[in-house]
Amino acid sequence: MGVVAKRSSMTFYSDASGHFSHRVRIVLAEKGVAVDVQDIDPDAIPTEVADLNPYNTLPTLVDRDLVLYEPNVMMEYLDERFPHPPLLPVYPVARAQSRLLIHRIDKDWSALVGTILDSKSRETAVNKARKELRDSLVGIAPAFEEKPFFMSDDFTLVDCCIAPILWRMADLGIELPKQAKPLLDYAERLFERESFKESLSEIEREMRL
Repeated sequence: MGVVAKRSSMTFYSDASGHFSHRVRIVLAEKGVAVDVQDIDPDAIPTEVADLNPYNTLPTLVDRDLVLYEPNVMMEYLDERFPHPPLLPVYPVARAQSRLLIHRIDKDWSALVGTILDSKSRETAVNKARKELRDSLVGIAPAFEEKPFFMSDDFTLVDCCIAPILWRMADLGIELPKQAKPLLDYAERLFERESFKESLSEIEREMRL
């Protein structure tokens, strides 16, 4: 009798180049979840995703009868469903602060990343977004001197959101200066994590060859 591989009950429809999909893949790797990752072309999303997700967007996570289509909800669900290692603080105040940091990353940085990578963006808008993102990262760099992770002694969901953006710096056409060294050192700590290496798609690996 042949050995039957344990079939994953979880399927993750992922954009192999998208940083929102990437943040969820980091959580999946950090938790060691058995998951079937399906790389989907965002310009040719199959009907099976449209049937599951009313917005027909990526990423989409399916766990048995549950379908999630908002990456931050996915990350929190995975953290609660697979408690070890915990990726959010235990106490309500610290948890709320972490959620607020993720909200700020999305409002302040992810929006700029979207503008830079959107083929429909005008060149002036791209250059402005690039400068804003670079200046913001340089401005916050000293905050990374205090602790090994972002405002924390432990790796958290906040780091899962920042790591994909820092990994894409060259892809975004941004070179960080020497005064951003604490941020660059932090980035290297994240990139060295086994879970981060496991999370990378082929397209993402090639971003930093």
